Amino acid sequence: MISKATIDTVFETARVEEVIGDFVQLKRAGSNFKGLSPFSDERSPSFMVSPVKQIWKDFSSGKGGNAVAFLMEHSHFTYPEAIRYLAKKYNIEIEETEQTDEEKANTDVRESMYLVSEFAKDYFHNTLLHSEEGKAIGYSYFKERGFTNETIKKFSLGYSPETWDSFTKEALGKGYKLEFLESTGLTIPKDDRPFDRFKGRVMFPIQSMSGRVLGFGGRILTNDKKAAKYLNSPESDIYHKSKVLYGIFQAKQAIAKQNNCYLVEGYTDVVQFNQAGIENVVASSGTALTPDQIRLINRLTKNITVLFDSDAAGLRASIRGIDLILEEGMNVKVCAFPDGEDPDSFAKKTPYEELVLYLENNSKDFIQFKASLLMDDAKNDPIKKADLIRDMVVSISKIPDRIQREIYIQECSRIMDISEQVLISTLAQLVKKDISEIGKKQKQEQKAFEVVKNETQVQVEKIDILYGLERKIIEILLLYGNKTEEFEDVLLKTNEEGEIENIIEKKEYKVYQRIFLSLQEDEVELANPLFRDIFNNLINYYHQNENFSIEQYLMHLQPEFAQEVTDILMEDERVVLHNWEGQSIFPKTKNDTISQYVSETILTLRWYLVDKIIEEIKGSISSEPDSDNIEPLSMAMDYYKLINSFSKKLGRVMSRYN
Repeated sequence: MISKATIDTVFETARVEEVIGDFVQLKRAGSNFKGLSPFSDERSPSFMVSPVKQIWKDFSSGKGGNAVAFLMEHSHFTYPEAIRYLAKKYNIEIEETEQTDEEKANTDVRESMYLVSEFAKDYFHNTLLHSEEGKAIGYSYFKERGFTNETIKKFSLGYSPETWDSFTKEALGKGYKLEFLESTGLTIPKDDRPFDRFKGRVMFPIQSMSGRVLGFGGRILTNDKKAAKYLNSPESDIYHKSKVLYGIFQAKQAIAKQNNCYLVEGYTDVVQFNQAGIENVVASSGTALTPDQIRLINRLTKNITVLFDSDAAGLRASIRGIDLILEEGMNVKVCAFPDGEDPDSFAKKTPYEELVLYLENNSKDFIQFKASLLMDDAKNDPIKKADLIRDMVVSISKIPDRIQREIYIQECSRIMDISEQVLISTLAQLVKKDISEIGKKQKQEQKAFEVVKNETQVQVEKIDILYGLERKIIEILLLYGNKTEEFEDVLLKTNEEGEIENIIEKKEYKVYQRIFLSLQEDEVELANPLFRDIFNNLINYYHQNENFSIEQYLMHLQPEFAQEVTDILMEDERVVLHNWEGQSIFPKTKNDTISQYVSETILTLRWYLVDKIIEEIKGSISSEPDSDNIEPLSMAMDYYKLINSFSKKLGRVMSRYN
């Protein structure tokens, strides 16, 4: 594991504007930077980076955080991968925490395998571009496929020489150990003369989501019928073919941005589609689709479009993967190409606009696709038609979402001209659940929905004010918590005549102390669970740390808090984003009257809570003629007096919050 010291050094060294600047074109906007969102298509910039706070906020998607959060969102790194990426960028040596001997050995082995694989990628790529054999055979092959130099570079395509041990000799000469050459499958052991697994093949590096080389696919260029056309790296500690997708490293950003992933079978399908301008495409590398591969796509999008060639046998075999996609809760469409075409050949000869239009017009829902594919065989045979319907219901049964299942049942009923009730009964047997209500009339469901909707609206209206006040308290703690301000305290003293007087005394407090003591005095706990947790976290942090900086605080903040904290911190950046001052609109600056801002927020919160108490008292007052309502009425009047004092302090007219 990466040591805490290394992580701290990474956070202290990395500059959010430099990290994001590698991926997004940023322009100076006052003390901040702005740019177009990398998460959505837009023409006006809604993406803000604050060098002072060392955070970013994308107002179009709602995403935000620090440099590590950006890499995790944008490049879909895991947390350790993001830390390692930044350490490499800033030349920070990674220190590992104490591990058992077994853990150290395993870590060293895996890292050594990654290093060997990275070396192999560079070796094959350079051989393709610079050796006579590579240019004459490998480079010529890729050019015949229509691949440009940019495409060859983007996918690090390569060539392994025809000789038995060219790569192995080169790797050993560079100091790489034979055991790691063999464990990655790049070298095959044979007595005293190990040889290259991929000799005489063009090479396709297979990379992880973060870009690490896991293995290779190699295509033979001779007509040797005894040799496999495509050869993949064997399973190893770093390469599990059921858990990787070819092209995911190059496609991840486009998949997230387009909110759709095209799934093909082969390496050249991916490369050709990329070159044609459609980058959100990955391949299962000729293996049957697995749940792990689907979950990999699920990190980026819920939508998959499976692209098949026109081979009917291949289509029937491939649609088995559709059920797996549905089972993972994904939305799936299917698109087949014209007779004699596959994704590679079709993309090669079709202009970008026509290709996009074809995919849009020919991507069918899986129900429609199954029906169109199998109906010709079944239309004159009742038994085959029954089997087809049953097959479609089996697919529907894989869908976890009940509402989606019902919609597909309706669609299947329409396409196959069979009653919904029969399909529902069949589905009930398959999913083994009580779905008796699935066939209820739409009117009844709509009525129930309206009841829930109305109740929800009432609830939201009631908590909106409280939500805003509690969010404002968190904002004050984040922005001004460690500042020392002068506050007014009201003390009760008895004068010489024995009367109680209010004495105003001014006293200095840290802002966080004032807020904490005020809420403690009123025995108030924030109602919103997230705000309550962030509040407690902040107060504890202030108590334990004499100095406070947003950057340091975010370094140690739990991920579940980070998003909300970033949203609050970047709220003021909308002023810069929309150039309000340029339009002669000058928002109020809180720094000028921090103590007043704090006091007003606390008083307003008290007002709101007291008003709720009054409503509860009013609800307890009986309308019966003989009821004794004197005590609750007296309590209500006392609370009204309290609200009146709040009103005077705030300079507002009394009104109800609920």
